[in-house]
Amino acid sequence: MTPHYDLTMLVYCGLDEAGYGPLLGPLCVAAAAFEVADTEDGKAPDLWQRLKSVVASSTSDRSKIAIADSKKLKGAKDGKAHPLRHLERGVLAALGSVGPLPTTDTELFERLGVVVDSREASPWYEAPLSLPIANERDLVAIAANRLRVASDGAGVGLAVLACEAVDGLAFNRATAKSQKSDLNFCVAMRHVERLWSSFAARHPRIVIDRQGGRTHYREPLQLCFPGARLTILGETDALSRYRLERDGSLLTLSFESESESRHLPSALASMTAKYVRELFMERMNRFFRGHLPELKPTAGYVEDGRRYLEDVRPVLRRLKIREDQLVRGR
Repeated sequence: MTPHYDLTMLVYCGLDEAGYGPLLGPLCVAAAAFEVADTEDGKAPDLWQRLKSVVASSTSDRSKIAIADSKKLKGAKDGKAHPLRHLERGVLAALGSVGPLPTTDTELFERLGVVVDSREASPWYEAPLSLPIANERDLVAIAANRLRVASDGAGVGLAVLACEAVDGLAFNRATAKSQKSDLNFCVAMRHVERLWSSFAARHPRIVIDRQGGRTHYREPLQLCFPGARLTILGETDALSRYRLERDGSLLTLSFESESESRHLPSALASMTAKYVRELFMERMNRFFRGHLPELKPTAGYVEDGRRYLEDVRPVLRRLKIREDQLVRGR
């Protein structure tokens, strides 16, 4: 998405990830940035309150679009509704409020800046999916239009929605000499750099969930932004906040526990990361079920991922696919 540039509006951003621990499928880190009018001294506003006519932080009111921590929105596999119903509705409505609804996951990935591995590296991701997969398209379009009208009336605009996915070989290469937490932080900081550069004249405020339970971030931030002057605004068990400055441009960066529950941009980022990962897993499961029709699908988490890997090994051997192309951390 192309950022807007209304200099009178606060730039309020959130980041979150999905797929940090699984054996299979990508680590996805997403970013959402909003422009917000009429803020008080640059403070983070309550966007759930601003958009309360159409948005809610839970699924209890079905007339509203749920935007919340993705862990609270994915439904049960054996439920009456598709487990991705709420995740998909929220992400597609957000995108549809500022542009056309994507018709395939390939279009969605292009809008979000997601790069899919080449067929040679990850052949299980080659077949695109039609969207939506869990909702009726007309109803999603209505939700998107309602969100557009409410956002315009509330002085709120989605400026950026982006996601980066790291899978298979790239994940294994990145973690061969470092920890998963280092990779997660590195991808998050790439989002921060892009947001800061896009809104250099705007003093963006960015909120990120705690990274590995860490409280102090001065040293890793100085490594990521060596030319910036860093000021510690506060470091507590719940919140670590920093001010960075370079070339006259300011950035406020906060690491906050359970940020998805307190900041709507973080919640939307959480949903986007999870939805993108689920689409990747759907592609993977369809690919291998094309070779093994009775194969039980997987979400990629460790225990079930090991079962899945054992089941698909004959296919990997037949297609001459190395396990380190598919499996993380081997």
